[in-house]
Amino acid sequence: MSNGSGCLYVVATPIGNLEDITLRAVRILGAVDRIIAEDTRHSRRLLDHLGISRPLLTLHEHNEDEVLPRLLTLLETGESLALISDAGTPLISDPGFPLVRACRESGIELIPVPGPSALITALSVSGLPSDHFCFHGFLPRRRTARTALLEKLSGDTGTLIFYESSHRIESALQDLVDVLGGGRRAVLARELTKVHETLIAAPLAELSARVAADGDQRKGEIVLLVAGAPAVDTAAATDTDRLLRCLLEEMPLKQAAHLAARITGGKKNLLYQRALMLSGK
Repeated sequence: MSNGSGCLYVVATPIGNLEDITLRAVRILGAVDRIIAEDTRHSRRLLDHLGISRPLLTLHEHNEDEVLPRLLTLLETGESLALISDAGTPLISDPGFPLVRACRESGIELIPVPGPSALITALSVSGLPSDHFCFHGFLPRRRTARTALLEKLSGDTGTLIFYESSHRIESALQDLVDVLGGGRRAVLARELTKVHETLIAAPLAELSARVAADGDQRKGEIVLLVAGAPAVDTAAATDTDRLLRCLLEEMPLKQAAHLAARITGGKKNLLYQRALMLSGK
């Protein structure tokens, strides 16, 4: 495949079921000069299954800066490389972004080879709106940072999509209940396309309770989808802003948001965020 002008193929691989590999991906992986993998031991099992034997290079979050110059040199001297991750589409909460960006800046040809993605797979069967959604990757590990992010996202009307680890899913769900409210619709998609694939759709409070009570739901790869906030009534929002502005003239921001919540029946965290915006903070 080397013809004096190297290129980088960004190749999606199965997230579980090996039958989800595309014919094009098999052809590309069997023809490139080398394959760049996140974990060569993991990827070797897939390649052996496909009957592909190509030299493997390692690229992960701890060595990206170190190996990037060598990869660029290989590409600039005419080699064609394929970038894969352990599962799914590369760069989606996986390594590879510095390499792709460097290739773009260096004028090296980039060719996507589409295929599985856990977040799209989960969204397609979630029953939540798919015309407006936003993927936020993994939630922060620390609770303070996690709740701060959720506060910022609490007013978003599109479907929220997160990846979460089995070790933090229970605490993450509890924070979602605390910040967004237990009635918000949600879906837990676990071990997609694998033997123990599980999809649970329920209000956040119920979903949190089920995961806390069932250790099996705290295992494996997890995608968490949460319905967006209800659309805002423009007239009511204008009245609420007027109330907040009046209160902010007389008292501290937190107290103003608390009192506005008592008066309007709205969620305190949402009113706090709105008060922050109105006060220019």
